[in-house]
Amino acid sequence: MKKITDLDIENKKVLIRCDFNVPIKDGKILDDNRIVQALKTINYCLEKNAKVILFSHLGRVKEEADLAKNNLEVVSKRLSELLNKEVIFINETRGEKLEQAINNMQNKDVLLVQNTRYEDLDGKKESSNDDALATYWASLGDVFINDAFGTIHRAHASNVGIASHMKGKCAIGFLIEKELNTLSLLDNPAKPFVVILGGAKVSDKIGVIKNLVTKANYILIGGGMAFTFLKAKGLEVGKSLIDTESLSFCEEILKDYSEKIILPVDIATSTTFSNDEDYKVKSINEINNNEMGLDIGPKTLELFETYLKNAKLVVWNGPLGVYEFSKYKQATDNLLKYITDNNIKVILGGGDTVAAASNANLKDKIFHASTGGGATLEYLEGKALPGLEAIK
Repeated sequence: MKKITDLDIENKKVLIRCDFNVPIKDGKILDDNRIVQALKTINYCLEKNAKVILFSHLGRVKEEADLAKNNLEVVSKRLSELLNKEVIFINETRGEKLEQAINNMQNKDVLLVQNTRYEDLDGKKESSNDDALATYWASLGDVFINDAFGTIHRAHASNVGIASHMKGKCAIGFLIEKELNTLSLLDNPAKPFVVILGGAKVSDKIGVIKNLVTKANYILIGGGMAFTFLKAKGLEVGKSLIDTESLSFCEEILKDYSEKIILPVDIATSTTFSNDEDYKVKSINEINNNEMGLDIGPKTLELFETYLKNAKLVVWNGPLGVYEFSKYKQATDNLLKYITDNNIKVILGGGDTVAAASNANLKDKIFHASTGGGATLEYLEGKALPGLEAIK
């Protein structure tokens, strides 16, 4: 697969698909990590005297009301600060104003096009990979760099579409290269290899479990998905979250890989799904009908640590409790601290898990925090990724 360093971009108009899908509240960016991660590729192009034209989506655009809250102008301002140079922002996704601005660009100029998903307002042209739109965007530049790892599992006009019209003139950027190099460690992982899975539903992780259970020494399961496994073992879990459609899958996996699947032995329970009521720590055999599990307990945390102690490589996707409630984020935070304190090589995949590390001020101590959510999951499932296939 071509990398950015394989392309002649000197003095060229370089189209770059970035992932500037950052969290924004009240017009302020809460976490600029994805913008920061794009800088290496952008700066490399500037060093080659290129004219840099950036594309990105932000949020979902389904109706007119979504336009204002998903406007990329705030990103252009932050990018200007990080690059220490003006970023030309065009409040359009196509048309004469955009074309004129590109024609007027000087070498080393940077231009950001408005949110590509503005095109979804009229027939989902971006998300459905509309060929006319992709053809138009491709016509605006000489070469194309895909550096948006977070969207490589999607076939959109701004990644797969542009690439399909620029055969031989497209490549991956430094961020995608870094992600792929790191995630490739999971193809033939150093042993002991331990997987930690959390989050709500088993159905979201079936592909990951199927692909990794043969490679992993152990899979430690927490979060809401643990209760479907516990139910599949015949235990009563009260009002805890159950993914009924995945019960038979859990039964099969437990039967075939009982020694590899490690489940909670105690949990934090409450009668209400809230942060207000006091919780009780109970053995998994003691859950009452009116109770629900909202986090793993201290004995489970100790159990998980024993399996992680000698691990050569760990991949973790999904928090171990209801992380948005302060009472039920303790196990996730404590396990993150254990991993960083003991210098365990961990790859964090999924936005919630990476956000947990950020909130605990531990992200800088993590071996790798992936910028992809769904993209990382699909890589872990062993699926082909359309954004990469288009460049191959």
